[in-house]
Amino acid sequence: MKLVSKGLIATAIALGAGVASAQQLKLMTGPQGGSWYPLGGAIQNIIEKNVAGTSVMVLPGAGISNVKGVQGGKADLGFGNGVSTVDGVAGREPFESKTSNVCQVATLYFQYFHMVALADSGIKSPADLKGKALSTQQKGNTGEQMTRAVLEVYGQNYGTLSKVNHGSYNDSVSQLKDNQAQVFTLITTVPASSVMDLASARDIRVLEVPDDKLKELQKLNGGYDKRIIKAGSYPKQDKDVQTIGTWTHLIARCDLPQDTVYKITKALAENVDNLGAVVKAVQGLTAKDMATNIGVPYHPGAMKYYKEAKVL
Repeated sequence: MKLVSKGLIATAIALGAGVASAQQLKLMTGPQGGSWYPLGGAIQNIIEKNVAGTSVMVLPGAGISNVKGVQGGKADLGFGNGVSTVDGVAGREPFESKTSNVCQVATLYFQYFHMVALADSGIKSPADLKGKALSTQQKGNTGEQMTRAVLEVYGQNYGTLSKVNHGSYNDSVSQLKDNQAQVFTLITTVPASSVMDLASARDIRVLEVPDDKLKELQKLNGGYDKRIIKAGSYPKQDKDVQTIGTWTHLIARCDLPQDTVYKITKALAENVDNLGAVVKAVQGLTAKDMATNIGVPYHPGAMKYYKEAKVL
């Protein structure tokens, strides 16, 4: 039997302790073709460079499924849309119960709901969708939820359409290019890269959600807000288009250690330029903006940072 030196044993114990103390966090983001996926990569780099002993695994996801993932412990961090995260906090559909383990880390930027139709489809309003083919995201994505809500206030549903395709943004673009669908819905930043991709091949029309329908939507969910997609945002868009939208924010498990979330929040606030280089809408973000209250309880670690920064 070979003897092992005390020095080697000590080294092994030290290495084992180092492995044990390392922390891997899972971050749920969004579908490829949207703004969340690359933003997740930027946040991964910031955390790994500034929070010692921490690595981040970036996972695909969607607004609703991310909240469920964090609540269920499948992820430590995730992007959410305020409108659906607040539904989770309240325990409203599509959530089965209150998401008591989901806490606010940082409000990042505003996202815009897009309903984009082919210009030659005859669709000039959501009221014209009856009998048409729609392409949207999988259930669990806030954009898909908002699509059903808009259809509802127009007295329609998936059953009144000729076909509904569920997939990625890239899938939707391909379907409209190939005339497999006439309208594409999503929630993202302006200009949306996927919409620009579609507009490079086909003439498009961005549909409006007027004030009367906005009021009906707000009765369904108070988190909907009015936003304007400014004229010129997309090719041949010659006038402002009113739509709805909601805040994108970063959430964490409420039981994630306070010190970890404090360091993450501080690192993000001090490296906003890196985020803005990936998603234009984040440019100019301040600690005060990050601390914006959207109706989701703050994580104690985030709260500690915002109080130190004197923005709460």
